[in-house]
Amino acid sequence: MPAETGHSKSVGSMELGDHLCLFFDSDAERRSVMAAYVRDGVRANHKVIYISDAVPARDVAAWLGGGDGGPDTVGPPREDDTGFDFAAAMDAGHFVVRTAEETFLASGRFDPDESLALMATEIDLALVQGYSGVRIAGEARFSLRRWPGTERHGDFERMLDQVFMTTDLKAMAICQFDRRWFDEARLAELEAGHMGRVRANDHYDDGALRITPTFTPPGAALTGVLDAETGPAAEKVLASVASTAGLLCLDLHGLTRCDDAGLRLLADADNPGLGLGRGLLLRGADPELAGRLRESGLLARSGVSVEERTG
Repeated sequence: MPAETGHSKSVGSMELGDHLCLFFDSDAERRSVMAAYVRDGVRANHKVIYISDAVPARDVAAWLGGGDGGPDTVGPPREDDTGFDFAAAMDAGHFVVRTAEETFLASGRFDPDESLALMATEIDLALVQGYSGVRIAGEARFSLRRWPGTERHGDFERMLDQVFMTTDLKAMAICQFDRRWFDEARLAELEAGHMGRVRANDHYDDGALRITPTFTPPGAALTGVLDAETGPAAEKVLASVASTAGLLCLDLHGLTRCDDAGLRLLADADNPGLGLGRGLLLRGADPELAGRLRESGLLARSGVSVEERTG
């Protein structure tokens, strides 16, 4: 079933019929989601149509295939990220990049009805070509350029969402919104025109504990239970996330329970073997957990701090 309004899905769990929004504030986050979206689509025999604005069309394949390890990139690449050739997929026609201008300004102004008709034609053509589905990804910063008609961009998103909700489309779509350019009021309005949000693939999720990458600041968010049962798997994930130098943030807002085994895991997450350049920020710990972390002696280490949950 498509995503429900107000919920988020990992990009790897998206289905045909989903129309989701990506709100991001770092290039690493956007690339993580988009690279997985394109790669998974090509491997599923979907035609992938990328509408580019912030990234020049000629550079999209290189950007998506960029190496990990940048200053705001966290952890190693997922196993299925390695070895995928975005440029080859583009050369074969499975992955098509178009500019916002040629997609949305064909008639000299942005017209929601024309844009919807163009997308419908693209989907029909791809299915005739033998693809089993279509993935559309669009950068939405063009809507801030004051091009003729772009004041109706919100109408377009709502109309597109209605099409996805009422039609059995063999397509899915992600609309990308940079938080650094759109204010919160505008983002709230735009989110209402989507079924929900999309997020980067989780590092780990067994139903009891979910570990999700975060990007600003770089690190991971822990949701659920961290205990003797989930600890061994979590330890492996956190060891890989903590393998790079620099500050690591673990967001604990979603942690509902943490036993002594989980406490020991958090206390070792700063990986002191990496030297004084290492830093660990444990953010959003509830007061009881924050007290236990302090009693553990963790804060005696250089570069380690704990921020208690507020509210």
